[in-house]
Amino acid sequence: MELDFTLAIARINEMLNGLIASLPNFGVAVIVFILFFLVAKIFQVVVRGISERSGLGVSAGIVFGRLSQWAIVLGGLLVSSSIVFPSMQAVDIFGILGIGSIAIGFAFRDIAQNFLAGILLLLTQPFRIGDQIIVSGFEGTVEDIQTRATYISTYDGRRVVIPNTDLFVQSVIVNTAKPTRRSQYDFGIGYGVDLDYTRRLILQAISRVEDVLQDPSPDVLIVDLADSAVNLRARWWTLSARREVITIQDQVIDAIKKELDAHNVDMPYPTQTVLLRNQNVSITEN
Repeated sequence: MELDFTLAIARINEMLNGLIASLPNFGVAVIVFILFFLVAKIFQVVVRGISERSGLGVSAGIVFGRLSQWAIVLGGLLVSSSIVFPSMQAVDIFGILGIGSIAIGFAFRDIAQNFLAGILLLLTQPFRIGDQIIVSGFEGTVEDIQTRATYISTYDGRRVVIPNTDLFVQSVIVNTAKPTRRSQYDFGIGYGVDLDYTRRLILQAISRVEDVLQDPSPDVLIVDLADSAVNLRARWWTLSARREVITIQDQVIDAIKKELDAHNVDMPYPTQTVLLRNQNVSITEN
């Protein structure tokens, strides 16, 4: 039995001739794609600079620059494809992209949600890199805001990656949104102590702490008449960064305690309940 390869050879020759004929188009397509790629690089730098100068921040500039770059590169790919395959119409290309985008949307729904939430966060800027925030039980400093997630560094040196969707739909406390922040601490004094005199002592102690702000000025309020003490609340203002808040709070409490001790102000211990032979007995420690 003789094998006839004539049809196969003719088909191969036809394919080779078609490939050779398309080489000029392929070369033009490569040049066009390279031009689009270079334009995308330049456009990325321009968009990033505009975003940063408009006050959107470094992260927003990086993200929007990359998005613009990808959009131009995608456009270059479509144009290059139409040059290599002239029979392919733009409607066909967009139809393929539409079907692909639907499939990708179903497969990566969470990623798409986080991406959109990240874009909205970068546009609305409820917080920025360097801000100290509290969200979902985590507290720390914002390190980076990306399209999928936001990175915060906790005060004990750990990194927390929070999906942007959580930041967009949940309540976020931004401790450094304002330049100043109020702190407070409660003290208990005996019922026999002169309240006005004690208030003056506490305010004097607070005023001696160097980094406490005087505008707004510190104050002392009565917040409770407890069983064994009158509870006073000292309030003062500092810069909003956590280091300032914690450090100055330590200095303020120490200064108040020393001032009250120096003037023999009674600060009674709370009443404690002790169970003795199934009987509740209240014991006041002095």
